[in-house]
Amino acid sequence: MPQIVDYPIVVERMTALDMKCLYYNSGAFGPTYHRATKVVGWIGGEDPTIRPEARALARIVAPPVEQNLTRLVELAWNTILPGPIWFMPKSHWAFELDFGNHAWLSPALEAAKVDWKALAPRTNASAVEFDASESNAAVNLLQAILTHLAGSDFALAWPSWPVACTVHHHKQVWWMTADAALHTRLQEIHL
Repeated sequence: MPQIVDYPIVVERMTALDMKCLYYNSGAFGPTYHRATKVVGWIGGEDPTIRPEARALARIVAPPVEQNLTRLVELAWNTILPGPIWFMPKSHWAFELDFGNHAWLSPALEAAKVDWKALAPRTNASAVEFDASESNAAVNLLQAILTHLAGSDFALAWPSWPVACTVHHHKQVWWMTADAALHTRLQEIHL
């Protein structure tokens, strides 16, 4: 059954991986500022809101976009990022489960066997952790996020790997790491 990881533990684990919280109490993490950040993006189509320098780091994923982005993340998890995966809002759970995305997010969390009522009062981005035996629930939750998310973003992290992944509401997935080998392997992921 997926676990809720309290936010102070999330920050501690990510800090140990040389990752820094970018917004107070959020799931937005990235490599610490003294390290060169490398980025890989997978996008569902051309998006005029993407800066040209960022667009150069992304490749377009063919339709069906939500399913293919989900499959790419699942492939990265299974082949280069073994271990548990964390889901976190880039804002906080209280916002997402009240004003932000309650109508679809609470049923999606419930379907994934996550106690969304325990998350609802949290004004931080405590992580929801899935291990490999719960990959079907994690993949279904990710696809629901990619399908329904509008106006806010989510984050994925692997507590054993120095990488952060943004699931953007424009049907995009953006990876950040300072690990050159990990960056190369993420660039090589294809369906």
